[in-house]
Amino acid sequence: MKRFGSLRGSKKRKDQGRSSERRKSEPHGLLASGLSSSPSTPTQVTKQPTFPLESYKHEPERLEARLHSSSSPPDTGQRFGPPPGQSVAKPPTPAPALCSTSKAVSTGSLLPPSLSVGESESDIYMRFMRSHKCYDIVPTSSKLVVFDTTLQVKKAFFALVANGVRAAPLWESKKQSFVGMLTITDFINILHRYYKSPMVQIYELEEHKIETWRELYLQETFKPLVNISPDASLFDAVYSLIKNKIHRLPVIDPVSGNALYILTHKRILKFLQLFVSEMPKPAFMKKNLDELGIGTYHNIAFIHPDTPIIKALNIFVDRRISALPVVDESGKVVDIYSKFDVINLAAEKTYNNLDITVTQALQHRSQYFEGVVKCSKLETLETIVDRIVKAEVHRLVVVNEADSIVGIISLSDILQALVLTPAGAKQKENETE
Repeated sequence: MKRFGSLRGSKKRKDQGRSSERRKSEPHGLLASGLSSSPSTPTQVTKQPTFPLESYKHEPERLEARLHSSSSPPDTGQRFGPPPGQSVAKPPTPAPALCSTSKAVSTGSLLPPSLSVGESESDIYMRFMRSHKCYDIVPTSSKLVVFDTTLQVKKAFFALVANGVRAAPLWESKKQSFVGMLTITDFINILHRYYKSPMVQIYELEEHKIETWRELYLQETFKPLVNISPDASLFDAVYSLIKNKIHRLPVIDPVSGNALYILTHKRILKFLQLFVSEMPKPAFMKKNLDELGIGTYHNIAFIHPDTPIIKALNIFVDRRISALPVVDESGKVVDIYSKFDVINLAAEKTYNNLDITVTQALQHRSQYFEGVVKCSKLETLETIVDRIVKAEVHRLVVVNEADSIVGIISLSDILQALVLTPAGAKQKENETE
């Protein structure tokens, strides 16, 4: 593998007589040998939010400075060419946006104009999302990790660990284009399909190239990558994430084909949370989970501390879920094992023995793990949103007074309730990575 250096550049576009600010994108690429040409610098995109993000009381500040406060490193950006004719599915037309025009507003407030008399506030978050573009939450600088499909699968997963990312776009030299993504889910699927016992080496993981794995696993069911334009609204991004049952949505410049960033549920909700206090609060935010019916409360999959890792991986694949609460003999929730924890098997090179227990596999995080983030069905949605954003987790385990598992509420559930439900958009079940 080889690493190429930073790429810099910018392009100016005028917006109704005003020049947009210059931004620089500094992606770093990690590629296998065989990538014949490096990506060019992303093309500049003009920002025209209805609620101007840069109009603060005193000095303008970068949005990511606010997002960075007490936050974990941002999700990686990536680059790949959008498939010919492929576009993000259009969401159903919701209630009219607060400001239908895309012209920038000169007011210094982050709040939308006053609601008209008698107008409902229930869709304020939906209108807020429709009034901001995906480009508004793209950081000034982000990491870009790219794998050539001729790279060995094992090396690719080691590279994910080394770079601290959960997924990477795949470049196919023959086609001179990006053809897919490699995620932790692929690692789980390989272990699930080929693991036999600690005495048998997983040849497919040790020797197969990414392209070989894709041919065997996908078997002619190749689907184009779902992506979104930086000029598209955040409402469109939320709809696309949930409708397509994905956790990562690449922001692709339609002109240059460059990837600017990867949007996630977490990033979008954190962005919304920054401005929640400055907007009218919908009545449903004061209702509890039981009243709203948000979350999953039936047929919840869980494991025990002594459950073998291979069994947990089988449940991930069969149930198409991303996390498993760990329940002790008394039924109390004591831990949680997520897909992200599985990548540690690659980090410690212990994937050849999947007969070890979940407790043994989670020992690596014992020093910094602060416990399972839980909630009650009687807590308000406002409290739930605040907790999940501050904890920087992807889900909360809903428990009763005895700390026994009742259900799960995810970031997807929350965004559905805040943004899509007011717009009349329906959420599909069984979200997968």
